[in-house]
Amino acid sequence: MKTTDLKPAEMAKRIARFKDLKPYKQSIMENTGIPAEAVEMVSAKSVYPVMSPEGWEGRSAVSAVKGRDGLTVTIAECPPGNNPGLHSHSHTVENFFCLNGRFRISWGEQGDNSIELEPLDFISIPAGVYRDFHNISDETARLLVMIQSPEGDVRDEVIFHPHVGKEIANKFGEKTLEAMDDVGFRFADRVTAD
Repeated sequence: MKTTDLKPAEMAKRIARFKDLKPYKQSIMENTGIPAEAVEMVSAKSVYPVMSPEGWEGRSAVSAVKGRDGLTVTIAECPPGNNPGLHSHSHTVENFFCLNGRFRISWGEQGDNSIELEPLDFISIPAGVYRDFHNISDETARLLVMIQSPEGDVRDEVIFHPHVGKEIANKFGEKTLEAMDDVGFRFADRVTAD
């Protein structure tokens, strides 16, 4: 077997230090003008992009590490009671690994089904299934989120229930919804068949 010897500078490109990660909400606001409060209505309080494929577009494009096609890794950090709302990932599988705290994972058309994750518990949710994660502990809790995408995909399309889009439009206007669509946050009543 042939091995590879990486120089320290090459290995440094493959390291993500949590203290240096920037929540994607910050980069979205800087690059699109989407208000932070609007992003928080469809996302965990802070989502830290750790790794995404080379050439990835959308929310996790600013990840610290660039990897191979098919896997995006983030850390979702949620204060007590925080959740992103009921949503589905159109083409990707979303995997949650509870790092600390406790989360209620809900799924189904109205989120009627649920289980609780405790530290070191894991769940994998298929593409197209509505889901939500909710920090039910009394501490800031974190999930390691691993999104598996089909080969060649460069964006993770997330679709929220129509009421979320209406609430955002009422509060921030239609231009905010359009900007959110550009980074992959979509709303069921605005999605057209591709």
